[in-house]
Amino acid sequence: MTRIRMFATDLDGTLLRSDRTISPRTAAAMASARHAGVEVVWATARARHSVHELAQSCGFRGKAVCANGAVLLDLADGAPAIIETISIEAELAGAAMAQIRDLIPGVVFANVGATEFVAEPAYAALCAYTDHHRDPRAMVLSETLPMLVEPMVKIVARHPEVTGAQLYRATAAVGIGGVELTHSGAPYMEMAAAGVSKASALARLCAIDGIDPSQVAAAGDAANDIAMLTWAGTALVPANADPDVLVLADRALPTNDEDGVAHYLEELAATHPAPRP
Repeated sequence: MTRIRMFATDLDGTLLRSDRTISPRTAAAMASARHAGVEVVWATARARHSVHELAQSCGFRGKAVCANGAVLLDLADGAPAIIETISIEAELAGAAMAQIRDLIPGVVFANVGATEFVAEPAYAALCAYTDHHRDPRAMVLSETLPMLVEPMVKIVARHPEVTGAQLYRATAAVGIGGVELTHSGAPYMEMAAAGVSKASALARLCAIDGIDPSQVAAAGDAANDIAMLTWAGTALVPANADPDVLVLADRALPTNDEDGVAHYLEELAATHPAPRP
């Protein structure tokens, strides 16, 4: 049996309960797995600031893949140090947004950097705090995008009458040049630089640490997890996942509200002897 050296997990809908918290059991299971020598990595669409808040809530001190693979963080010191970012060129971003506006009139956008978030006013007007873990009333607004000081790592798009999933399907069907389209179950669609995914980011981490994909187990529940699940040696999917994702599972886990990830990590820690001091 191949020894698992890295465990990568999505956050929302997978590691987190439906109330968007990490249970004490899950926090303890992550710590046990790390003590047993398994590198635990978070892989999420979330931005740096919300990943930092979650890490503080449970004492997580590992690495995190953010913005669907465009940002790599190291939380070892309790603060989110940026290891690497992969940005979308402003010209390509502008062309992609123009193409989507032509395809689906009424769509609105926000641009995301490793630390920045700039939204069109009509985008901010559609937001709740939980969409981006930001107060919509305090968002930086611009009528003209792209408009970031730092490199852009993600574009988000939404529509007042079309769901995020519908936007994703419509744009994926025609193809949008220069960007990687995905959807995480949120009310918006997401775009990163072409070729960027959770899988590509994890592959970069594995290359640094000399880990083969066969030694990676990954857990996820939504479309933005598909590349990661098909790349990893072991695909783990909670029972609450999207149907298109459930079929990819090498092993189905209990739901996120039943601490499905903790179940797996507890087994993993039990079968991996802790490394000698």
